[in-house]
Amino acid sequence: MRYAENRPFKRINFSVMKKIVRLDDLQVFVTTVKLGSFSAAARLLDTSPAFASAAIQRLEASLGVRLFVRSTRRLRVSDDGERYLPHAQAAINAMESGEMALDEGRGNISGPIRLSMPSDLGRNVLLPWLNEFQNEHPDIQLQLRISDQVADFFTDQIDVSIRYGQLADSSLIALPLAPLNTRTVCASPTYIARFGKPETLEDLARHNCLRFVMSEQTYERWTFHTREGVKTVAVTGDRISDDADIVRRWGVEGAGILYKSRIDVSADLKAGNLVELFPQDVGQPAPLQMVCAHRNFLTPAIHKLRTFLAMKCDDMLMTPSPDDAAA
Repeated sequence: MRYAENRPFKRINFSVMKKIVRLDDLQVFVTTVKLGSFSAAARLLDTSPAFASAAIQRLEASLGVRLFVRSTRRLRVSDDGERYLPHAQAAINAMESGEMALDEGRGNISGPIRLSMPSDLGRNVLLPWLNEFQNEHPDIQLQLRISDQVADFFTDQIDVSIRYGQLADSSLIALPLAPLNTRTVCASPTYIARFGKPETLEDLARHNCLRFVMSEQTYERWTFHTREGVKTVAVTGDRISDDADIVRRWGVEGAGILYKSRIDVSADLKAGNLVELFPQDVGQPAPLQMVCAHRNFLTPAIHKLRTFLAMKCDDMLMTPSPDDAAA
């Protein structure tokens, strides 16, 4: 390409160029902060500790600050490092989002999605949906973390989390999947045949109720929206677990009465493994949503996944149970 002889060249600002940093150096920095050492970051990134240390030195020289406070025994992020961390992570995410946007423009999406989800929902509802999604988009790499404990986006190295309930942290970004989902009380036909069916919400206090514990809090006060207003019933039982999948299995096996998200038990209700006990009363709201730490983390692949899962949730909640169909 020839430039016109009278075309002025833009003067280069070398003071700005001095601050240009390498993306792989940013990746080393972010990973080192998360894992707490150069050697751990090097192992995860499949490189050497010497390379990781050199990357940090390059980045510090370019920025003119110390990102870490080093001693013979430990390494900790400095105040400047703490301030710079979210911007470094945002730069990495922006670059990945740009690459994915180009892929999407060519008709395909690709890249990793590190996803956290509750145990029962993840194993029994989301897993087959995720398999279908990945079959439609084979260039996606899924990394799943299944636990009923709330995941931390940085320490657990996840991109997005699927959670029930309202967000306590207003700084997070939430995208609704099933905003009108509620809890419902149900039991197996086996349990009802042995112990009878409670006729009123107050009767629950005399039945064996299966309880769930999360973050050291036991959910043993069940709330309902009735024609007479909001009612709360204190329940007891001989079984309790911090794994929601185990609680649901106990219910299906006839060990007691469940109070679960309608999405979690929808398949069992349709199959007749569980019977809804109080369909006329609305259980506690249990909105399902996709959550991420920052809007910059919402890649095209994650947007596509959110649309796919929201459609699946709508289809599931709109399909009537056998009792509904009979009515």
